[in-house]
Amino acid sequence: MKIHSSPMDIKIIAGKIRDLEWQVAFLISLLFHPISAQLHYSIVEEMKQGTAIGNIAKDLGLNVEELSLRKFHIVSRGRMQCCNVNLDNGDLYIAERIDREEICGGKQTCIISFEAVIENPLHLYTIKVEIQDVNDNMPSFSTTHFEIVISESALPGVRLSLLQAQDPDLGTNSVQDYKIAANEYFSLRIKVNKEGIKSPELILEKALDRERQDLYEIILSALDGGKPPKTGTIIIKIIVLDVNDNFPQFNKDTYKISLNENTPVGFLVLQLNAVDEDEGLNAQITYSFQDVPETLYSTFHLDPNNGTLSVIGDIDYEVTDRYELTVKAKDSGGLADHCKIIIDITDENDNAPEITITSFSATIPEDSPPSTIIALINVHDLDSEQNGEVVCEISENVPFQLILPSANYYKLVSITNLDREKISSYNITITAMDNGSPRLSTNNTVQLNISDVNDNPPVFEKGSYIVYVEENNPQGTSIHIIHASDHDINENAKITYSVISSNIDSIPVSSYVFINSVTGVIYAQRSFDYELLREFQFQVMAKDSESPPLSSNVTVRICIIDKNDNAPKILYPSPDTEGSALFEFIPHSAEKGYLVTKVIAVDADSGHNAWLSYHLIQAQEPSLFNIGQYTGEIRIGRNLPDMESLRQRIVVLAKDNGVPSLSSTVTLSFVVAENFQQAIPEIKRQASNSDSSPNVTFYLVVSIALISIVFIVTVMIVAISKFHAGMSF
Repeated sequence: MKIHSSPMDIKIIAGKIRDLEWQVAFLISLLFHPISAQLHYSIVEEMKQGTAIGNIAKDLGLNVEELSLRKFHIVSRGRMQCCNVNLDNGDLYIAERIDREEICGGKQTCIISFEAVIENPLHLYTIKVEIQDVNDNMPSFSTTHFEIVISESALPGVRLSLLQAQDPDLGTNSVQDYKIAANEYFSLRIKVNKEGIKSPELILEKALDRERQDLYEIILSALDGGKPPKTGTIIIKIIVLDVNDNFPQFNKDTYKISLNENTPVGFLVLQLNAVDEDEGLNAQITYSFQDVPETLYSTFHLDPNNGTLSVIGDIDYEVTDRYELTVKAKDSGGLADHCKIIIDITDENDNAPEITITSFSATIPEDSPPSTIIALINVHDLDSEQNGEVVCEISENVPFQLILPSANYYKLVSITNLDREKISSYNITITAMDNGSPRLSTNNTVQLNISDVNDNPPVFEKGSYIVYVEENNPQGTSIHIIHASDHDINENAKITYSVISSNIDSIPVSSYVFINSVTGVIYAQRSFDYELLREFQFQVMAKDSESPPLSSNVTVRICIIDKNDNAPKILYPSPDTEGSALFEFIPHSAEKGYLVTKVIAVDADSGHNAWLSYHLIQAQEPSLFNIGQYTGEIRIGRNLPDMESLRQRIVVLAKDNGVPSLSSTVTLSFVVAENFQQAIPEIKRQASNSDSSPNVTFYLVVSIALISIVFIVTVMIVAISKFHAGMSF
């Protein structure tokens, strides 16, 4: 796709032809090259700074507002940025003075190439501006005066080589003709070599007579092909000598040499040899540069005596790829000949590729899809041909790849889904390698950080929790700690805990337990009673802090541990029974082992705390009765003797197996008689004397003392438990 404009008609071409040709070509380009395009403009050199040469927005089919919003910018190589874009109206304008000769020297085609980048989405455009030559330089000679020595013996037809005029312009704008004022002795002839270079020569038209005139001055004019033409002049002084009538002669008019860059200092480039047919001093030839730039004197050395041309400075293809030298061979009589030496420099692979990252995202989220663009990379090699062909690759074992959308640009894109929890950052090494021999390469490492997204729910340490709590715990006691972790970071990993609402026997679980939302500590909201509730369970939810949050649940089972907090309860004989119900009838005929009665007691506790044993703690005749320790059966321990008293009174203790153990007592009275009628007077007598019995007072005092001790011990246990609960919190 090209846009051409002549120096005289650039606005008409940019306005009319571009409107039709460019729009169609640009649409077709977008279909096949969605992120790259090429624009071609043509301008003339020396245009005024600020002159618009085209409208980027219009040529690319963009709105002007998009240029700023999508970060449109120009990427230039080197120190010079000849063009820029006005983001307010989209005009591509001249930013610096453009001198074609300064930029491209003697090249026939002068093109400035640069890239334009626009983002969101990313597009890359190559802009080429061809600089047309204008006739802005006049022909010039290296000096204002030029001396030629000619022998008076010279015959008509002798050619005298003159200086060439230099004009950096191209084509018809360069030197096209030479002229001299008409005279009878000399005429001007233009010699054209194989390369088309015109050299002026004076032709002797008439024999000279030094005695009549030994000096001639002729003005030589050099004209270029401009309209109007520009002219440069030099004064030719012709000195007529006597006798020395032979000129040195080179064996070639032009020498062509190919020389590798980086040729070492001292390398012999060429051995010149000019021949003079004269003898003696007239045949002694000296060599010198003629009309060459000063910079060449630091690059090449010409031996004035033997004509050897050697290297004395750096040869760099990237600085210049051709040298043109003019060498003069002059004999001692002042006669001279000239030759042209053209040295073409061959490129060597002496420049490593350059890597420029023009757009780079240092951090991307871990949920970025495959094909996410990470960076736009430009690679460039100053060498030419194969030495300048660059291949770019990245380090292995990273989930990224390089895509080549245009000649010198690569896109670095992701190829798989990323996971920050596995790898949080990547060091990506970009290697650019040319195709020269030996191959040169450059590395550039960038660090890409992966930012976290909330893609991991909290995870509990256990699949479920079983917590054991002793009954009678103080209200507010810490009973367990729940902990969950989250593989995410920062706010995504900040966890809060809560109890999922539910009921336990129609009572909300929140009246049983409470959990600290930050620490996960579970507290008892009440004192548990094993005899009422042995276990219950509920669910705890761990939720992170991102929006929307992720959560997990776990089941917590609370098991109540029994404590010995219930004394045995005697069911039979009932301690509440009064009167004759506490008397047992024993016949006189009862023998040893006779079952008198059975004490029955129960304990509301469980396990060891509910294991009961029975003991006789008081009896008038201890050996007369015995009791089964675990059955509570009271039996006759020996044969009944003849007793004065037919009444027997015993106290039975029922004790559990807890630590400390709790107990209850019951008092039983036995009457020995043949029948119940016989026992009634004894029962009544027993009842009347019971208040005066000293043993009743003794046992009452003992019971009160035991109760006091149990109360004090209970108070101490409760105080110690509350103290420990406060320390845990």
